[in-house]
Amino acid sequence: MWSNKKPDSPQQQQPQSQSAPVPAEARTNITPKPASATWEGNTNMSTDAMRPLGATSDRASARLGASLHVKGEISGNEDLQIDGTVEGLVNLEDRKLTVGAAAKVTADVVAREVVVYGSVKGNLRARDRIEIKKDGSVVGDLTTARIMIEDGAYFKGSIEIEKATDSSRERDKDTDRSAFARAANAPPVTQKS
Repeated sequence: MWSNKKPDSPQQQQPQSQSAPVPAEARTNITPKPASATWEGNTNMSTDAMRPLGATSDRASARLGASLHVKGEISGNEDLQIDGTVEGLVNLEDRKLTVGAAAKVTADVVAREVVVYGSVKGNLRARDRIEIKKDGSVVGDLTTARIMIEDGAYFKGSIEIEKATDSSRERDKDTDRSAFARAANAPPVTQKS
């Protein structure tokens, strides 16, 4: 309950503590806990460099910010968007890599899916598909099951289309086609009476 009444003495201004006072000898043994490390104090890193992009409960996503420059190998088990500069190797076997419009990637890439809006110099291997958007640039060899290169995109290299091996739907279609071809070429079946 609030009151407009002013305190009568300075003692009334301080809150009353319910606990017992700590003896002087016990106070000397108390050590403060170290503060946990946070990214907020680092001014060299983009503030959203570690923030997930559209992360859902079943598929995690990460972003490498525009001010970041990475040399070496990047590997992981989440989708990644690169907006900075990367030199080395990017290995995201079962995930999607998006190369942002301002990104410069000089690396070999292995991923499930690769979408390029920026610049890539290196070989790309994607189990599912590779997309090079209209302002994207790729210099290197591509190996994938599906490819899409938009008008205006720059590409220099070779393309190898690999048949999707993990799709049971494709295997079922092949099996159905083979069975249909055998049935079409088989001699007619006549019943004996």
